[in-house]
Amino acid sequence: MGRVLTADTNAGKIGLMIAAILLFAAVVGIILFIATLFRGRLADRFTAYIYLAPTLIMLAVGLVYPGVRTIYQSFFNAAGDAFIGLGNYETIFTDNEQLTVLRNTVIWVVLTPFVATAIGMLYAILVDKTKFESLAKALVFLPMAISFVGASIIWSFVYAYRPDQANVKQIGLLNQVVVWLGGTPQQWLLTDWLNTFLLIVVLIWIQAGFAMTVLSAAIKAIPEDIIEAARLDGVGPWGMFRFVTLPAIRPAVVVVLTTIAIGTLKVFDIVRTMTGGQFNTSVIANEFYSQSFRSDNQGLGAALAVLLFILVIPIVVYNIRQLKRSEAL
Repeated sequence: MGRVLTADTNAGKIGLMIAAILLFAAVVGIILFIATLFRGRLADRFTAYIYLAPTLIMLAVGLVYPGVRTIYQSFFNAAGDAFIGLGNYETIFTDNEQLTVLRNTVIWVVLTPFVATAIGMLYAILVDKTKFESLAKALVFLPMAISFVGASIIWSFVYAYRPDQANVKQIGLLNQVVVWLGGTPQQWLLTDWLNTFLLIVVLIWIQAGFAMTVLSAAIKAIPEDIIEAARLDGVGPWGMFRFVTLPAIRPAVVVVLTTIAIGTLKVFDIVRTMTGGQFNTSVIANEFYSQSFRSDNQGLGAALAVLLFILVIPIVVYNIRQLKRSEAL
């Protein structure tokens, strides 16, 4: 009986796959047929619109409609059956727990992009043209290959705590170092304020490799004649960095900063895996999940999602403007 059900299930899956392929082929065929009907000066424009139509439709269904629906839902109560206007947004900016969430988000966004970019830039400069450059870069880039959940589990062991007793050995690296130095092990992830910074370390550890890779490529793209001219003028290492390297790689630095900032605003995995948002460590993305799916407060969850979207927009706009400006030079 079980084999029959399995066979039927597999046959159903194969049938759905074949139907999807045939549907895709039919849609492409219809688009190609309609495109051949247009002639004259406007033919190229109409053809482009026809080819873009499926993409635009999918964007409207998968992105625009959910976004508009979320904004609409943010004006309703937890159950979604009563209009409360800006009540959810007022809660975000007045409730003590939500203010803590905003405070943590600001700390994440202020520290992570700048520290990760600074570490990546410094490392890229130090290992540039050295004998073991490839190996050194690979070691720093390795955390990028680890998922956020995997990295969170690794650092959970680093911060792990066991009671300070004679027969109990610390399994957490940080607490073991503290014990070696004669101190008392601490429950790091339970300590308010400090735990937020310890979580930020995880994201910096991951993103520093990304910053190093992009900035290293930008540094290598600096023309050699500019570097040689600066050296002939007697420019020292600090002057070389300030007046040659940094201006030359400024577009890449902007891209790295904005990319990491956007990723930081959306950080969820690290907080959810390591603390679950407890002990005053929650951020907007985690709080949105908690309110929507744990507390069943759809209105507040939608308002937090809208706020997150609003915070991302200026960074994206700034990034686009900087890219256009660099292309115009």
